Amino acid sequence: MPRLTIDTEYLTEQLKALLKIPSPTGYTDTVVRHVAQELERLGLRVELTRRGAICATRQGSRRASARAIVSHLDTLGAQVKRLKENGRLELVPIGHWSARFAEGARCMVFSDAGTYRGTILPLKASGHTYNEEVDTLPVGWDYVELRVDALSRDISELHRLGIEVGDTVAIEPQPEFLDNGYIVSRHLDNKAGVAVMLAAIKAMEDSGAATPVDTHWLFTIAEEVGVGAASILTPDIASMIAVDNGTSAPGQNSAEFGVTIGMADQTGPFDYHLTKKLVRICQDEDIRYQKDIFRYYRSDSASALEAGHDVRTALITFGVDASHGYERIHMHALRSLSELITAYLTSPVEIERDRNYHAGLKGFTRQPDVEAQQELASDTDPAE
Repeated sequence: MPRLTIDTEYLTEQLKALLKIPSPTGYTDTVVRHVAQELERLGLRVELTRRGAICATRQGSRRASARAIVSHLDTLGAQVKRLKENGRLELVPIGHWSARFAEGARCMVFSDAGTYRGTILPLKASGHTYNEEVDTLPVGWDYVELRVDALSRDISELHRLGIEVGDTVAIEPQPEFLDNGYIVSRHLDNKAGVAVMLAAIKAMEDSGAATPVDTHWLFTIAEEVGVGAASILTPDIASMIAVDNGTSAPGQNSAEFGVTIGMADQTGPFDYHLTKKLVRICQDEDIRYQKDIFRYYRSDSASALEAGHDVRTALITFGVDASHGYERIHMHALRSLSELITAYLTSPVEIERDRNYHAGLKGFTRQPDVEAQQELASDTDPAE
């Protein structure tokens, strides 16, 4: 079956809804409920782990050598490190992101007494008070503080509000959906990946697409702190594709258009055969693609392999400008990713041996090692 038509209006609606739900790592119950209910509405059987990672199964022709698609629901955020004498809050980050992008951010503090709004500010925030020192203050989490929009002039008033050390802080995404297809927001990593998966599921359900094996749609809740898909995979899953952000930046080959296929990240190369298959599908289905390698990057795939799962993994991404900051993507990439997912899931299983946990050499894969053909001879001038 060729790639399916993707409902981009539905994709956009889901992304907007996801961005409205705060979900920093450790505070993901609400977004888990939203996505689980949407998956059930689409007709899938949903199960949750104890902490809330989601596995939704779509039945195929057989269970063995199932395929999995995975995105993460959690985002970057912060926690209250200390209540300060001036009535403000010292923070530590959740996940790895620079305090440079925290300065000026609107945010929400989740306390036992309820939520409070606030702003993350540099310690020297007023030019009228500090003059040029506002420009020379170093960048770092030690140099910012959270100003709560409530009566909080000292520690005693913070205690009265019910704010405590360890409270979670969610950063406002401030999304913009432009008519030219660009989307600008925090937390596109990886709310956009989740929306891509939902749109792919909808396309498959609308068309009644059949798949050769079961598909496990996985949504994890702690990828930003390195946990990811470590505990949600089942032994019958033979291959897993992570959907996440690619870094569109100088020195990278990612793009905000089409699919960017990750060839390797800081944990090493992705599966040779699965990655090659994804490239071939892009070529056959006329899906724009490019390849990239990410040196300072890990995804749900890394945690699964490090946990000891014997599963083929690959990474497909939407190019993000300014990842983990004020991010920007384009709808063309999101649609392309959904198209690739549907084309892959409906494609035949090529490595039948993968249905077994262990097997002999028969049917094992081969990687080419034939010398490349070259036309140049030693006495040939390439300039001629």
